[in-house]
Amino acid sequence: MTVARSGRPVAEVTLDALRAGMLTPDDVRIHPDTLEHQARVAEEHANPQLAANLRRAAELTGLPDDRIVAIYEALRPGRSTLAELVAIADELESAGAGANAALVREAADAYESRGLLR
Repeated sequence: MTVARSGRPVAEVTLDALRAGMLTPDDVRIHPDTLEHQARVAEEHANPQLAANLRRAAELTGLPDDRIVAIYEALRPGRSTLAELVAIADELESAGAGANAALVREAADAYESRGLLR
């Protein structure tokens, strides 16, 4: 059974439920298990890059939206120092988002080698 981030079955996430005020924001957020399922389907259809993206997305479902936006902004070229990017990677690692931490470290290395750090 597919469930929303809240645990509510997706079949219960309806316009009628919305109109009745029965839904919360977590009822319309994707569950990490759903993203993992989508990643497996992507792999089965020879799309490993999409699978990796979906797995990174699954890791991020546990972070607050404002933190994800801040990390996105920090990853734009010229917005962060090497130390700031390393700190973000460490934070992500501590939050159980190892694939995202590796991606941030890779970006930090690429930015450093290309002179794109602040």
